[in-house]
Amino acid sequence: MEIDAKILEKADILVEALPYIQRFNRKIIVIKYGGSAMTDENIKKKVIQDVVLLKLVGFKPIIVHGGGKEISRWVSKVGMEPHFVNGLRVTDDSTMEIAEMVLNKVNKELVSLVHTLGVKAVGISGKDGMLLNVSKKYAGGQDIGYVGEIQEVNPKVLYDLLEKDFLPIVCPIGYDDAFHSYNINADDAACAIASAVHAEKLAFLTDVEGVYRDPKDPGSLISELSIDQMEALVESGNVGGGMLPKLKNCVDAINNGVSRVHIMDGRIPHCILLEIFTNKGVGTAILKKGAERYYEQHK
Repeated sequence: MEIDAKILEKADILVEALPYIQRFNRKIIVIKYGGSAMTDENIKKKVIQDVVLLKLVGFKPIIVHGGGKEISRWVSKVGMEPHFVNGLRVTDDSTMEIAEMVLNKVNKELVSLVHTLGVKAVGISGKDGMLLNVSKKYAGGQDIGYVGEIQEVNPKVLYDLLEKDFLPIVCPIGYDDAFHSYNINADDAACAIASAVHAEKLAFLTDVEGVYRDPKDPGSLISELSIDQMEALVESGNVGGGMLPKLKNCVDAINNGVSRVHIMDGRIPHCILLEIFTNKGVGTAILKKGAERYYEQHK
């Protein structure tokens, strides 16, 4: 009996995923979801499909999402002008009010998408369960309003949701000791949450494929590198300016107990599954010192 080659290929893909499913079963993975992948409805659906599949094969995913483009759209919609300092949104009272409304709207849309796939999700902000406590963040000494610097993460609400088999979806709003609301950079929130829950993996969905040895050479994408190698790459000056803050977050997360940080292009359909369940992956994995190098072992 002759079997279609495409069917056999599907079986090979499932077998290739097996060691990764075994290795990370029951482990927490934090996924920072943002960038252009949030504005394309087709890609958005595929991202949520990936996260739901991770949950159904035994992972414990937590989504931390942004929504900067949607906030800017609504700020403009009400006749205000978005302002940024060093890449951080200047957030006055009115902008903060819009940001919180928009992020909660995005949050519940993601919850609904998860529910359509038969998995229970709960959407929260950093204010729920006193998850994210912040202080005022400054940009080069300049006051930029209600932008928060995370001081403390209280992960109990996340542990409770995971224990009850819910998929937590977090929007990056926190508050200070006086209970004023603050907008938080979603990368910072994902990094702090991943550290607090001792996540095995932290995955950043971005608008770039990953880290390149030479930014001008698309063929120089690095599949896997250690913290030491990454720091050497940064010092070489070959890393683009927009990637530097993200790499700093990667270092912070790994220094605080996260085993692996993945940077991948969220615009690639099913990028999460391709990065986590295949030998080569589609992005860059950054490893803590002494971690197993899976791509080398499974070539």
